[in-house]
Amino acid sequence: MATEDRNALDDILARQRAAEFEQALRALLMQPLLPASHAAYALVRRHLPALREWLMRETGWVLLLDRECARLYKRPGALDDATRGAAGFDGALARERYVLLCLVCAVLERAEPQITLQVLGERVLEAALDEELAAQGFRFTLEAARERRDLVHVCRYLLQHGALSLVAGDDGRYVERGSEADVLYDVHRRVLAALPGSSRGASWLATAQPQLDFEGRLAAMVEEFSADSEQGRRDEARHRIARCLLDDPVVYHDELAQHERDYLASQRGPMSARLADALGLVAELRAEGLALVDPDSELTDVRMPAVGTEAHATLLVAEYLAKAERETPGRLHTQMELAAFLRAAADRHGQYWNKAAREPGAESGLAEQAVNRLVALKLLRRHDDRVRARPALLRYGFVEPQLGGSDAAAPKQAALL
Repeated sequence: MATEDRNALDDILARQRAAEFEQALRALLMQPLLPASHAAYALVRRHLPALREWLMRETGWVLLLDRECARLYKRPGALDDATRGAAGFDGALARERYVLLCLVCAVLERAEPQITLQVLGERVLEAALDEELAAQGFRFTLEAARERRDLVHVCRYLLQHGALSLVAGDDGRYVERGSEADVLYDVHRRVLAALPGSSRGASWLATAQPQLDFEGRLAAMVEEFSADSEQGRRDEARHRIARCLLDDPVVYHDELAQHERDYLASQRGPMSARLADALGLVAELRAEGLALVDPDSELTDVRMPAVGTEAHATLLVAEYLAKAERETPGRLHTQMELAAFLRAAADRHGQYWNKAAREPGAESGLAEQAVNRLVALKLLRRHDDRVRARPALLRYGFVEPQLGGSDAAAPKQAALL
């Protein structure tokens, strides 16, 4: 083979390896517990040494792999973010569903390799009779369809992460009919054991350090060793900033400790470039902070812009708040004010919204959803019962879409300024 041909082949193989590495890394960030059935599992196995080395150097996260799953033990950059709950484990149902998830995992740990939904429910009922749970006001009976729906939601969460796999049955019929329907699952204990992502067990902490409050226990569960040296402090700063960049929509300078800002003073360009290149992201460096933007909108669980009535209402609220912030910096806004704005906006845009959103009074729910989404994206900050725009919100504006020769009316689309 000629030298030119060999160099061309080497270049093609290098690009292929880089593309596979990026795909595997993105898959781990989107789903840190990756079952062997996942399409990206083979890529993680193939590039395991390089992935481990990159993750440990840039983030301090540990990657383990066995024949049933790959587990990236992520440690959060911030512990006080209340928007990080699993999908469907938020709002009024959050507390009950998390307790139920713990009970289901405890039952499955002692279960046979296969279990039915009926048997799982009966054993969860027994576990729910614990006196300490009752003292905290937790009650679970499976009598109401809502409680069966909660149990099915937890099982679907475990299905998604590979701790369970469906053998037969329809869980939707179980929600509707209760004991008249059933579902059979395979239990994958190795995956189940990898589900907790903490460095210390919560039950061990409850026994060893009972004096800790909730925030103290949360911090102790993810506590890590850090060398007491100049290099150790630099590594700690690099890991913390990288975790925030990979986990959060934006990292503001005023959220960082002084030694972390000192590290960024000389390293934010090279650091953001390394992370962006490895993951196919675009780095944005601004005076207020920095962010890694995914052009494909895959590495996010809350998209902006997006489609649908709630998403459109959120964009309208974002435009309204961004304009108000430009005119009066630092202004606080009430949810009642935002609801009134959406009520007025419904007259202009309501033809594109679903019927329920056009009903009188629906604007309050739309405003709450918009605020929650913008807070999760770190575009708003809560101040008691009011909200205030954050700098990254000023990136959003609206432009009229090009309709390709048609003069038909259409809702405005979001654009980044």
